[in-house]
Amino acid sequence: MEHKSISTLLKLYVRLIGIVLILSGLILAVGGGFLISYGGSFYYLPMGIALFLSGVSIFTLRSWGVVLFALAYIATVAWALWEVGLDFWPLVPRLVALTGFAALVAFAYPSIMKYRKGEKSYWGGYVLGILLLASLGVVFFQSLQTHYGYLATEKPVRKTVSNDDAPKDWQQYSNTTKGTRFSGAEQITPDNIDKLKTAWTFRTGDIPENSGAGPEDQNTPLFIDNTLFVCTPFNKVIAIEPETGKQLWKYDPKITTPNWQRCRGLAYYTPVATEINQADLANAPTMDQEKELAAPNEFTQTNVTASSDKANACGARIFMNTTDDRLVALDPATGKLCEDFGDKGVVDLKLNMGDIPPGYHGPTAPPTVAGEVVVVAGRVADNYSTGEPSGVVRAYSVHDGHLVWAWDPGNPETKTTPADGKMYTRGSVNVWATMAYDPKLDLIYAPTGNATPDFWAGERTKYDDEFNSSIVAIEAKTGKIRWKYQTVHHDLWDYDLPSQPLLYDIPDGKGGTVPALLQTAKSGEIFMLNRETGKPLAEVVEKPVTQGNVEGERYSKTQPFSVGMPSVGNQTLKESDMWGATPFDQLWCRIEFASMDYNGLFTPPGMNKTLQWPGSLGGMNWGSVSVDPTTDYMFINDMRIGLVNWMIPRKDISPNASGIEMGVVPQSGTPFGAMRLRFMSPIGVPCQAPPYGTMRAIDLKTRQVVWKVPVGTVEDTGIMGIPMHLPAPVGMPTLGGSLSTKSGLLFFAGTQDFYLRAYDSHTGKEVWKYRLPVGSQGTPITFISPKNGKQYIVLTASGARQSPARGDYVMAWELGQ
Repeated sequence: MEHKSISTLLKLYVRLIGIVLILSGLILAVGGGFLISYGGSFYYLPMGIALFLSGVSIFTLRSWGVVLFALAYIATVAWALWEVGLDFWPLVPRLVALTGFAALVAFAYPSIMKYRKGEKSYWGGYVLGILLLASLGVVFFQSLQTHYGYLATEKPVRKTVSNDDAPKDWQQYSNTTKGTRFSGAEQITPDNIDKLKTAWTFRTGDIPENSGAGPEDQNTPLFIDNTLFVCTPFNKVIAIEPETGKQLWKYDPKITTPNWQRCRGLAYYTPVATEINQADLANAPTMDQEKELAAPNEFTQTNVTASSDKANACGARIFMNTTDDRLVALDPATGKLCEDFGDKGVVDLKLNMGDIPPGYHGPTAPPTVAGEVVVVAGRVADNYSTGEPSGVVRAYSVHDGHLVWAWDPGNPETKTTPADGKMYTRGSVNVWATMAYDPKLDLIYAPTGNATPDFWAGERTKYDDEFNSSIVAIEAKTGKIRWKYQTVHHDLWDYDLPSQPLLYDIPDGKGGTVPALLQTAKSGEIFMLNRETGKPLAEVVEKPVTQGNVEGERYSKTQPFSVGMPSVGNQTLKESDMWGATPFDQLWCRIEFASMDYNGLFTPPGMNKTLQWPGSLGGMNWGSVSVDPTTDYMFINDMRIGLVNWMIPRKDISPNASGIEMGVVPQSGTPFGAMRLRFMSPIGVPCQAPPYGTMRAIDLKTRQVVWKVPVGTVEDTGIMGIPMHLPAPVGMPTLGGSLSTKSGLLFFAGTQDFYLRAYDSHTGKEVWKYRLPVGSQGTPITFISPKNGKQYIVLTASGARQSPARGDYVMAWELGQ
């Protein structure tokens, strides 16, 4: 057959398309075969074969390849609609790349026909190609729109709040000790927020590096007596004039911590604010008595003693715990150490803790002031070994720093200092999150972590299993346990409780209220308890869960599911939920999913590759919740990244395994180490469909979600970590807390893009955003200056988690004219 000539350039174009289709077909066919072998979808193998044959035909300039491709494309559209319906983001990897191929094939069609038949015009191919490209333009436009969740259509009925919620100082981590993150300030409203502008910017000089386990700025400032206080990742406390951003003083403890440096907040005590008389502590041991109880040995250190030099005695004081285990009391007016506290202003938290290798223990959450005591706990390095430093919770006198009581979760018989010079129990359950305190009930609420390590628990003690992943109510005066409630039994997933509980009085429908505690969890569950008794107010059901088969491990047959409250991002995944930027990485994720052990929430780690969803980050994390008492709305942000793990026999663990972030964690002292990997595609995209982070409002009266929206775009992140510079509201993992105001605004900055956002808290609509110099992991606060009467919003911003863009900013906003 005689062929008509076409230009060399057109022939090259057609054959390049053929090569692209051949290679794409091979990848999909081979991958599709693997997927079928794991019991997965049958789509990819025949589609790959079709693309391969189509590519061969087009490469040889035969028109039947175009027809075959068209049939394969139509079949793909039908399959995609059958599998995920009209859900935008799940359709993207199934159709966008193939639509791009279709446009290229359509443009090649006239050249192929001219080569085969010699006719002059097959303009229909060009028209179809243009239409297909136009459809991709529509997809691009739609990618900039929101495709998840919903806004509220009606404004809630608001109620009057008490004077306790009036705009005063921001004296504690969450404004109050109750975890509310609410302010009664209402100068800045949804109607005038477009006039919000920067008032000043301050640089701390501490720029955290982006090393995974290094320093991070996760600070929530305090505002007290017309002074702003911030704490840098290196525990430097800086006092700032709130109207100008001028530094008043700086305190530098010169920490020696080698990793995980962060200072999430400070605590404040003033004698006027206390509700407990100091006489109630009369029976507590004096510091001299502590010294007698703690006979020195190779593991103990000399007890601190109150300084006799009262040159800088303080009334009010700011407390900070450093990540190298010191409790510091500072004079808010000068930044000098309160020399009437501890040893010239410092209590050594290493006392009776035994050997603490650098970086293995240190508080990252702020202390909790509870009446006349300041309560501290600490983070313990996860997954290095058994027998790590103790998770003891200790209460010190706010006045002189002597130990009032101690709760040792590994030995509840220890009430203060261990007898006979012994140590607090090593490797016990710890409390790394921020605690809450109810002054009326005089109860501290401690959200607990796990006895180390996280993924092997065959050697945990009865006390470990009793207290892990629990809310523990402790009497502030005595340290006595009032009640406890467990959210995960025999935790094998690192589902420790990460967030500060919310203490809130919920309407009972009869004109009164019920004292409630709301606890968010990494598992995506939300528990609502009566904070007086620890009994559930929202129904919790014990459900059977998957059992494992790792030798020597034991498993809980059931786990608690808080069915009376909405769950967040912990639905059971299906293969069709797998995602990717292209059909190729989506196929990779589908193969991974199909090849792993997974049976929903609480699938235990095993010797085979196992999927944990939600992963060990959550769910919900340390940012905690905020609340609006005028509407009874609670606001929750979350992240959604799965974890892949499997157990590794001890003999196969490298002595260099560090356990920092992802990779092999040694879990020394147990029969197994473990591998941990984020469930992401080879190009760095999470394997499940968006969103990866959301914000939602839950009405605590009805316990229903009122609105929910994705939070964050890919503007400052993207494929292979390369910023895409597109404001596509995919919804990115969140880390940080929110601020709710009486005027109906919700502020949030803990996204992967560099913005402080404000939402209408009644509807969920984004009403304002401000471009930050770098991302933020901080929680914004607000206050009204007594000097000029203006309301300010303040936020620290030193870099989003995992972002290489770093800074050292403290920023303030005010209303312009």
